[in-house]
Amino acid sequence: MVEKKTIKLDDVAELAGVSKTTVSRVLNNRGYLSDKTIKKVHDAMDKLNYRPNVIARQLFKQKTNLVALVFPTVDNPFFAELEAELEKRFDQLGYRVLMGNSQNNPAKEQDYLKLLLNHQVDGLIVGSHNQGISEYQKTTRPIVSIERFVGKQIPVVSSDNYQGGLLAVQRLLNDGCKHIIHTNYPINLVSPNELRQQAYEDLMNRHHRKPITYSVSFDVSDEEKERVFRKMFREHPEVDGIFADNDTNASLIIRVGKEFNRHVPDDLKVVGYDGANITRTLSPELTTIQQPIPEMATKAVELLLQLIDGKTDVKSVTLPVKMINSTTA
Repeated sequence: MVEKKTIKLDDVAELAGVSKTTVSRVLNNRGYLSDKTIKKVHDAMDKLNYRPNVIARQLFKQKTNLVALVFPTVDNPFFAELEAELEKRFDQLGYRVLMGNSQNNPAKEQDYLKLLLNHQVDGLIVGSHNQGISEYQKTTRPIVSIERFVGKQIPVVSSDNYQGGLLAVQRLLNDGCKHIIHTNYPINLVSPNELRQQAYEDLMNRHHRKPITYSVSFDVSDEEKERVFRKMFREHPEVDGIFADNDTNASLIIRVGKEFNRHVPDDLKVVGYDGANITRTLSPELTTIQQPIPEMATKAVELLLQLIDGKTDVKSVTLPVKMINSTTA
């Protein structure tokens, strides 16, 4: 059996009558070359049936056209829609996407960071809940965060959480609620979500009412969240309005409230947060603050590509939210 010869760059250069460097420049579209020279190289490649080594070309360019998305989970409607929007936009731009769900797993998130640091992906978009990952503080590689503070030098795309908090609480006040409770992430999670709580406390204090916030970890099961909400209803039977930190928790609160003979919106009013498409489809009765998920995805892609292109003055972006009026408040 005759062994098939592997065609190399030198063979293309010899047949085309040019240098190996010229062939490399044609393959990587680098520098000025005449149309005649480019045609000679391509003709030689076609005659020899030469197929460039894609991986080698990527390494030469130090670009893989691969990006990674690291979010807590796709079980949550907000993150599911966000990841879908991001993937769609990257696909339109010729990028492949590696998606990882890092819920409560810092080691997994660090693995994706290593891919970036080792030049195996061109950039990262992160929205994970893991804290204290030192690599974020050290790297200058292209990273954009969504709704999370992960490093001083890393730009953040977020919705206007403070305005969203004001809209939610003011709606409950306008509905006549006297005893409004807020649910939010634990205080050790550094996130723009803190601004929702700040808006809640500012508005409650302005109306001379005591702000009460129950911490609910994103990473725990629905059963554990329901235990927190049952405790809330037991400790505060007077509650007549709840500003939930997300739409999933708002739905759980409404369900738990029924166990305490609380009926929405008759004697309990609830406002959620996120307004993802799937939530609007499955729970159209939920009054919520809608984050501009498609616009957030577009802006995150735009910022990451700026960083990949070497720009150093990329700034964080805050996008407006809006109230989706329905029947729970």
